[in-house]
Amino acid sequence: MARKHSKGGWREDDEAEAAEAAPPPPCWLCGRPCGTTVVWHHPVPKSRGGRDTVPMHAICQNTLITNFTNSELQRAGMDVDVLLANPAVRKFVDWVANKDPDFNASIAKKGR
Repeated sequence: MARKHSKGGWREDDEAEAAEAAPPPPCWLCGRPCGTTVVWHHPVPKSRGGRDTVPMHAICQNTLITNFTNSELQRAGMDVDVLLANPAVRKFVDWVANKDPDFNASIAKKGR
């Protein structure tokens, strides 16, 4: 279908344009490509002065929130390896590695 271009010209909608769109960003925690829903997470919580954001799956963000306090996340900063050193997070990342990018499930409640 043809659409009128904002400059007064006409252009054809092309499926190739959609196919050329940038690939989804990789998740900051697990490294899998993000699906249709991308959560922009603050590795250092905003309440602790964090400004940078990273792309994540919703399930990966919920895992971090469940396993760490804001103080612990602030200490880890942007270093994902510190978070992956936690046995519960490592176990989760190994488990979710073969799941679909849009996979989501409930996470166990905080143990605090």
